[in-house]
Amino acid sequence: MFDLPKYGDGICLARMAGLLEALGIDRLRLQRISVVVTGSNGKGSTAAMCAGIGRAYGLRTGLFTSPHLFRFNERIQVDGVEIDDDALARLKRRVEAVIAIVSNNMGEQFGAFEALFALACLHFQESGCDFAVFEAGIGGRYDPVRLVGAHETCVTSVDYEHVELLGNSLELIVSDKSDACAAGGTIVYGENCRDLRPHLVAYNRGAGRTSLFVRDEIGIDNEAVATSRQHFDFQFGYHDFRRLEVNLPGAFQFNNAAIAVTLFLVWLQREHPRKAPDRIETAIRAGLRDVHWPGRLEVISQNPLIVIDVGHTPDGIRQSLASLLAIHGADGWILVTGASRDKRADEITGALAPSFDTIICTAAHHKGADVRAIAAAAQHANPNAAVHTAASIEEAVRLSQKMTEAQRRRVYVAGGLFLAIEYATITKGGRAEDLEFF
Repeated sequence: MFDLPKYGDGICLARMAGLLEALGIDRLRLQRISVVVTGSNGKGSTAAMCAGIGRAYGLRTGLFTSPHLFRFNERIQVDGVEIDDDALARLKRRVEAVIAIVSNNMGEQFGAFEALFALACLHFQESGCDFAVFEAGIGGRYDPVRLVGAHETCVTSVDYEHVELLGNSLELIVSDKSDACAAGGTIVYGENCRDLRPHLVAYNRGAGRTSLFVRDEIGIDNEAVATSRQHFDFQFGYHDFRRLEVNLPGAFQFNNAAIAVTLFLVWLQREHPRKAPDRIETAIRAGLRDVHWPGRLEVISQNPLIVIDVGHTPDGIRQSLASLLAIHGADGWILVTGASRDKRADEITGALAPSFDTIICTAAHHKGADVRAIAAAAQHANPNAAVHTAASIEEAVRLSQKMTEAQRRRVYVAGGLFLAIEYATITKGGRAEDLEFF
């Protein structure tokens, strides 16, 4: 997309501020219309649901997410429509031209993610968005999304990730993510952050930020997990919504949905406190019911049943696995697994392997870890499993298809984003090597 490294020269906030100013971004308006989603797992789903609620409420809504799964344009959407190729090319040229000037003046190199964030801000401004949802890339303290200055942010969950950048404790990681929120703002924390509540309340007090926690200030009750149209009850303040339907599968989506709803309600109360209160519940119901977000416990084939999941942290993988077994049952599965070289492959494989008696270990074209190491970890975690190796994703697809035909089995593909998306692409007739990630 950009002829730039993935990351720029160190902390980006000063050069990003210069870039946004040079592009003519109205930072005050951007702050008013925006919310920011951070976290270790669940960011994409939460952001998509929050944007869906905004659209259903009648707001022209921008959505910025990462990474993309199949196509770069997925990352920037307005009212659920991906930015088209012509607009992307036009804005790319504009951003590149300004980057050249700012970079030369400051003597610093921009990164590709920074350039893309600026492009999204520009697209949302030109599109006249009334509401925008930004998903953080890594952390929050030094991520470009901090330049939004959002008063309403969230931390969907916290897990050990990017420890070399964010810190080697959950307290350090969640503190970094919390700093995406402006002073005096409100942060909505997911359920697995509750054990860190004393730390977070004390940490946020200095910046005058309000901390809200799912299952404390935000109530979830009567959850019903299902293959489609899951539902739960939601309570926050004077809002009490019964049987909210969630289109995305998995018990972890109740947490994400509750965060998305609260984030929108708090933003709406600040920005439009008296605007169409009668439409709020209708918009929330429609936004959760109609949202689509690929890759999370996604069924890509019914006969045989093939489910993929792009979770790539140990906690996210454990949550997805628990939901898979709750929704579809525990018997008759073949696991296709692998991990990225920069992830905790042993822990990822160890979380998955004990639940399956047949395991195919493979490596994605993009950043795939060594197949033999994955297989050794799987056999160690489950000595009784039949562990097979496939040198490539293509071979893993062929082997799993052969097994499903012979044994009438189902397939679960999990362990990493690139693994799941490459498997899905090949299953649908595409080529994994044609996918482009950064």
